[in-house]
Amino acid sequence: MAAIKAHGSLISTATNRVLVTLYEKELEFEFVSVDMSTGEHKKDHFLSLNPFGQVPALEHGDLKLFESRAITKFVACEYANKGTQLIHQDSKKMAITLVWMEVEAQQYDPVASKLVWELGIKPLVGMVTDKAIVEENEDKLAKVLDVYEKRLAQSKYLGGDCFTLADLHHLPTLQYLLGTQSQKLFDSRPHVSAWVADITARPAWLKVQAMRKKH
Repeated sequence: MAAIKAHGSLISTATNRVLVTLYEKELEFEFVSVDMSTGEHKKDHFLSLNPFGQVPALEHGDLKLFESRAITKFVACEYANKGTQLIHQDSKKMAITLVWMEVEAQQYDPVASKLVWELGIKPLVGMVTDKAIVEENEDKLAKVLDVYEKRLAQSKYLGGDCFTLADLHHLPTLQYLLGTQSQKLFDSRPHVSAWVADITARPAWLKVQAMRKKH
């Protein structure tokens, strides 16, 4: 039995954020699928893992964690010497990475997640996309990506010269948006486009995509 259990749903961007981290660190883990449509996430056994009834949740021995970015940081620190080095030991380099991790969480994700819901999830579940919300948030995302374009003209990755959690945290929302009209926002910015092509082709992320296809 694996020492690590990752509980979640494969349509969840937050769950995929944790899974790709585990794959980048080359860790063995058990994936426990949570069916959100049946109310399984509201049952006591799951609420003991995540009191908000949201995915994902992680069990690592006797440690129970929730909130995807907290989980990825723990995994990156706990297994710093295994697999891809997703964080820096140098404090100044790590400070830069932390800045861009915050940018993803505070500037990029709130906007991108609304577009994912409208353009990625709603069509899957037979709901109608709200074009006004899409237009508003594409304008907001364009402004964020203008900042990214300037940053990525200076360094290959957001956190510096190597792939880190600052880049990884973008992958789940990026994947949804690349198949939608919002892809033009990434394609029209050459440095952003090259960055997107680079990180979405990583073997760890391709493993997550393979998991999703199986399910």
